Amino acid sequence: MTTTPKIALVSGATQGLGLALVEGLVDRLGPADTVYLTGRDTERVAQAVEAMPGGGAQVRGEILDVADPEAASQLATRLKERHGGVDIVFNNAVMRVGPDDDPRAIVEAYAEVNNFGTTRVLRAFAPLLRDHGRLIVVASSLGTLHYLAPVLHDHFDRLASLDDVDKQVAAWRDAVKDGSARAGAWPGFVNIPSKIGQVAAVRTLARQRREDDTARGILLASACPGMMNTPTSALWWDVSTAPSPAHAAVALLDLALQPVKPSHYGELVRNGEVLPWAPSR
Repeated sequence: MTTTPKIALVSGATQGLGLALVEGLVDRLGPADTVYLTGRDTERVAQAVEAMPGGGAQVRGEILDVADPEAASQLATRLKERHGGVDIVFNNAVMRVGPDDDPRAIVEAYAEVNNFGTTRVLRAFAPLLRDHGRLIVVASSLGTLHYLAPVLHDHFDRLASLDDVDKQVAAWRDAVKDGSARAGAWPGFVNIPSKIGQVAAVRTLARQRREDDTARGILLASACPGMMNTPTSALWWDVSTAPSPAHAAVALLDLALQPVKPSHYGELVRNGEVLPWAPSR
């Protein structure tokens, strides 16, 4: 029986966790399979592809700037024309923030990449998933309602569509920009509402697709890689004993390559376990 070659894509893949995910996919997939290593900088994408070790799956570089409103849909169209669909997508592109950054100055670009970039990837690539496909959004354990004041829970809980998610993220972004968030219940650390918005986007799309995806063996989920030893994390915390990106990537690769657990569908998963979305009532 002929097996259709697998097609995988990783966004934000020129360094750190994204690069480790590509390396892991290359190692665990076969020579007939293809892994797309994507990023927004042409030179860095080319260098990352060139540095990939031989053996395993083929690696192809593509430019994907998720902050560009059209980039994800344009790349999805090209992959559909080339391959007919995709099997594994890791949405890993992220804009990082440092402790010295003024949230009002960076929140627009931050939301554009982390949140609107996420919903763009979901809209573009979820329809391309073949049977038994995986679409995993790299998020954080901070992306649950546990870290948000109860008065704000309705902003992200049980939204009807990705458009509604985008509207709520835009309202939060604007409140940070004009300073009104400081007078409200929003946390000062912009990473928290942003990650909650990412997880809410996955949950929202999963409610719409659950029946069909379940029948086709598709997994749509968000995943927390945990604390990693990276230069950006070191700006905030002591990460000297934290795992490397390569080590952190293992659990995410298992999620993408091992048989689907129905309990993972639409949820935030860390090391194979579902993190509760909301506090117990």
